[in-house]
Amino acid sequence: MCGNNMSVPLPAIVPAARKATAAVIFLHGLGDTGHGWAEAFAGIRTPHVKYICPHAPIKPVTLNMGMSMPSWFDIIGLQTDAEEDEAGIKQASENIKALIDQEVKNGIPSHRIVLGGFSQGGALSLYTALTTQQKLGGVVALSCWLPLRNSFPQASANSANKEMNVLQCHGEADPLVPVTFGCLTVEKLKTLCNPSNITFKTYPRMPHSACPEVCMNIVFIMKLIERLQ
Repeated sequence: MCGNNMSVPLPAIVPAARKATAAVIFLHGLGDTGHGWAEAFAGIRTPHVKYICPHAPIKPVTLNMGMSMPSWFDIIGLQTDAEEDEAGIKQASENIKALIDQEVKNGIPSHRIVLGGFSQGGALSLYTALTTQQKLGGVVALSCWLPLRNSFPQASANSANKEMNVLQCHGEADPLVPVTFGCLTVEKLKTLCNPSNITFKTYPRMPHSACPEVCMNIVFIMKLIERLQ
């Protein structure tokens, strides 16, 4: 990772089968690492897409009684009106923007970079895409929510991604991040981006996880990336 988290290990990377001309930066959920998602992406490799799965720093999480674990930012509560770690969210977002900048320096145009994530990582990917001036290829947001939602639309006033494609997926049986959060998020997104570019899919009986249907949708997105000019 970039920024001030010097103790964070380098991201897990799945190289493109051939020459990388596009990239996916995918952010894991609370308490996880990038390795699990890197293994999943290794099974759906495409010729020209590089997968980058960073690891969150270890930090105390208020929601989990202050226990230290991999976390992009502190989570105080999971209610819609819960207090949020504004400083932590903004710092984490800057770190991801620096990672995007690094890929651009490596020769991949920002519009061929897709940002994605699961749960807390999906939340950070949405916030970052909506506040960056880097034009992205799109966002894949799984089982998540939009952090600091009351700071929008002001926070996205200078965003380059008001026309970006968003694939948002959520399990209807999610006990941790209820599907209501996904519904509220997609309605907010439609006021910030072109509504016709936003796809929201829900999955019956799916808990706080990904299912084969979600993975197939991600594969579809990856194939679209390869065709981006």
